[in-house]
Amino acid sequence: MTLLCVLMGCNIDYDTMILSETDWKERLTSEQYFILREAGTEAPFTNAFDKHFEEGGYSCAGCGELLFRSTEKFDSGCGWPAFTMPWNEESITKHEDNTLGMKRIEVRCANCEGHLGHVFEDGPPPTGTRYCINSGAMKFASAVEGSGSDKWEVATFGGG
Repeated sequence: MTLLCVLMGCNIDYDTMILSETDWKERLTSEQYFILREAGTEAPFTNAFDKHFEEGGYSCAGCGELLFRSTEKFDSGCGWPAFTMPWNEESITKHEDNTLGMKRIEVRCANCEGHLGHVFEDGPPPTGTRYCINSGAMKFASAVEGSGSDKWEVATFGGG
């Protein structure tokens, strides 16, 4: 079991978070529900985090799982927030997406299975990847003054 202790609080990941559609509708805004639960996409260049470069972390709007850090964010010009890599490969899952007549790789939150966006192989070095993520799928927490975003910590506990 992994306990992610991050600036925005701690989130315990026991297994995938499963809620009824009614619970999701109560928990999320209509935009968040459209994106996270119906695999929707917000309009480009009109979202909260496209041009947002404050130091901190981006977590899943559905469950609070830390997804991306500002240190990996870049301006790709695509109209959505773009990252070179996730905070941790275990915080996301990748799935083949052949909708809209295109072959893409969908990115979901590993904890709640919420749709986040897509990953493409046209990003900058060192990874060459561009995680194109909907702002409405994320919440942002500023880094604590003076701590720096490189101070994220992971604590691992064993259970029996």
